[in-house]
Amino acid sequence: MNKPLSYKDAGVDIDAGDALVERIKPMAAKTLREGVLSGLGGFGALFEVPKRYQEPVLVSGTDGVGTKLKLAFEWGMHDSVGIDLVAMSVNDVLVQGAEPLFFLDYFACGKLDVDTAATVVQGIATGCELAGCALMGGETAEMPGMYPPGEYDLAGFAVGVVEKSKILTGALVSQGDVVLGLASSGVHSNGFSLVRKVIERSASALPQQLDGLPFRQALMAPTRIYVKSVLAALAQHPIHALAHITGGGLLENIPRVLPDGLCAQLQLGSWPRSELFAWLQTQAGIDDIEMNRTFNNGLGMVVVVPASAATDCAATLRGMGEQVHVVGSIETRGTGPAVVLR
Repeated sequence: MNKPLSYKDAGVDIDAGDALVERIKPMAAKTLREGVLSGLGGFGALFEVPKRYQEPVLVSGTDGVGTKLKLAFEWGMHDSVGIDLVAMSVNDVLVQGAEPLFFLDYFACGKLDVDTAATVVQGIATGCELAGCALMGGETAEMPGMYPPGEYDLAGFAVGVVEKSKILTGALVSQGDVVLGLASSGVHSNGFSLVRKVIERSASALPQQLDGLPFRQALMAPTRIYVKSVLAALAQHPIHALAHITGGGLLENIPRVLPDGLCAQLQLGSWPRSELFAWLQTQAGIDDIEMNRTFNNGLGMVVVVPASAATDCAATLRGMGEQVHVVGSIETRGTGPAVVLR
């Protein structure tokens, strides 16, 4: 008679999953905020919209980390990808003018390594603290045979809220508005398929440092979370639009918040050129147009504001720790592209 098979024999370790949950609980507890009605462990997360909102509109966003994870596996750098995961969703929610409320994560692997998973979730919790939102739950899926040993995948889901009268749609953007660019922390989590090709091409000729950081740290720097600084600016200044610079770069994300008939004219050289992006462009051999539609190229968030409020808005953002650059203006479009680099 054949030996009875357990779930563990099939490759799923329930005890390891339970151990991970116990490791996660204190991390999640540090992210609790007003509105949280239930913690980890339930079948669903319960959250009460703060009563200070008169006409609350919920805003949701979801994203992953992409092929940046391949470098995390190869280099054993799992501590920052959780921040990336949170950043990609909360920055998108923020663009509508919304305050992120809570976050859920999905971690999938072939065989659960509790230490690696806990490191990733610690990054997720850190990202939630930076965004001021609660880590309310998620899913850890151990699926034998679905992923190569040592690899995993991540997905994240953020829910925010905005007063209905304050939703940012881009409809207020006008000719003469100023375009402010908020500095990125590096590549963020887009364009890594090209980054990995560049690394492969460069082989042993990789630089030791870029922008004062060891090469690997420069590339793996987590996506900057703009939530607290931009919410502070929204509370004080008449911001007309925001654009999170993700896949598609400056050339494809800014047009998403521009009314018909208007374009954004950006002045090349109006923001600093980092060693990281200079190296990527040189090694990839691509022109400025391709560079600005593949990477954020140094600007992770764009703020469109009336000219009369631009100086004060920039000062508020700088006071919150952002590097702010006046990078262009909104002009009549005509028959040209929606973003013009001059």
